[in-house]
Amino acid sequence: MRASALALLASLAAPIALAAPAAAQVRVSFVAPERYTDAENRYGSGLSKRVVLAEMRRLFEMLGDRALAPGQTLDIAVLDIDLAGFDQPSFGPSQGVRVVSDVTPPRFRLRYTLKERGRTLLSAEETVTDLNFLLRYARSSSGQSFYYERELLRDWFQARIAERRPPRS
Repeated sequence: MRASALALLASLAAPIALAAPAAAQVRVSFVAPERYTDAENRYGSGLSKRVVLAEMRRLFEMLGDRALAPGQTLDIAVLDIDLAGFDQPSFGPSQGVRVVSDVTPPRFRLRYTLKERGRTLLSAEETVTDLNFLLRYARSSSGQSFYYERELLRDWFQARIAERRPPRS
């Protein structure tokens, strides 16, 4: 009886599984991260490059899950990262702080290809930055890491990937 019930469930579930569209997928690669402009604090405080890259990968994957349609894939090669602000040496246990000002916006150099069922929809290389980032992204009191980078990439993802607006020249 138990075996026949399992067989019945399996036969009912098979057409549903076959009819489900392929899930969207984001693949992120970091090209020569040892040469990135600024992906870690040089003075020993803050997050390591490994943690920064893992967080950027997670962010791209999360944005892809929200914006990509089933059957679409996005390959992103991160060619350079320059986090918002700059490292300022200091004395004491922290050994340095990140100072954010309007002259130090976050900047990413990306090469990306968006495909749908193997057909290329969009492919480009561009530098993603916003010189007005302090005016556009009112800092929340949440204290989350990479706030400006998140907002910049969220806006870029919406414009470029979700809405497929071409890069500005």
